[in-house]
Amino acid sequence: MSKKEQLLVIAEDMVRSGGYNSVSFRTLAESAGIKSASVHYHFPTKADLGAALAERYTENFLSSLGTPKALQASGKNPIDVFISLFRHALSVDKKMCLCGMLGAEFDGLPEKVRIATRVFFNKNIEWLTLAFQSVSRRDELEARKAATSLIAQLEGALLISVALEDEAIFETAIKNRSNTQ
Repeated sequence: MSKKEQLLVIAEDMVRSGGYNSVSFRTLAESAGIKSASVHYHFPTKADLGAALAERYTENFLSSLGTPKALQASGKNPIDVFISLFRHALSVDKKMCLCGMLGAEFDGLPEKVRIATRVFFNKNIEWLTLAFQSVSRRDELEARKAATSLIAQLEGALLISVALEDEAIFETAIKNRSNTQ
């Protein structure tokens, strides 16, 4: 793993645990065993780091999904696969979705980070829209509404489950979801 990748891994953990403002270059450098100037070499500003984090998270999230059509062709429900990534964040990582955390802090983020956070949500809405169209044969507008609703339910269920340290809340919210079947 390159030093830049190591910094992104450490910073992602920090943001998912404590938000964007929990990250300082000094703490990040200490965690990586390097000097603060070395962090600035890879990420000249904190906004550069935040944008890179959101971009990397988006890419990793979407690549771990694959395409809705490929999932369906392999006998998997793409919506269930999407939900499983949020479930993994809760039960395995024990952390919030990175872009969910950034979204909660949106008003206080630098513009670069705001743009990268929007990209995460827009790309996931697009992906889920395709998934709902392929699974339930909805028209694009109805599929987009269902996609937006599901992401909101997942982010909210994840937030409350983490805050109350109760994974059952997430499962109850997912079982009781509406307009996302």
